[in-house]
Amino acid sequence: MTRRRKPDLLEFALTLPEAWEDQPWEEDTVAKVREKIFVFFGSSQGATQISVKLPRSAPYALSLACTEPTSYGLGRSGWVTVHLDGEDPPPLEVLRDWIVESYRAVAPKTLASRI
Repeated sequence: MTRRRKPDLLEFALTLPEAWEDQPWEEDTVAKVREKIFVFFGSSQGATQISVKLPRSAPYALSLACTEPTSYGLGRSGWVTVHLDGEDPPPLEVLRDWIVESYRAVAPKTLASRI
């Protein structure tokens, strides 16, 4: 998977209702709905990755070689980090589905119901 996937996924995330881009830390970009993060876009040791909250899909996602529970204790809350440059990353459609699931998990119900 190429690094082009990251901007494509960010562009997709920003199409969701009231989603906006922020850079609360130096290098990493996040997508937020209102003030809550629903996708982390980052890099670790030069590899592109995203982290999403997957209350429904986490068991399946974590069965893939390219994923791991998100660090800083977020994994205990259903956050999954997907290494996009790793072994067999999921297809773009699956990644988009996970972004939508994460959005629905953190967005106010009124906004989540719009997608």
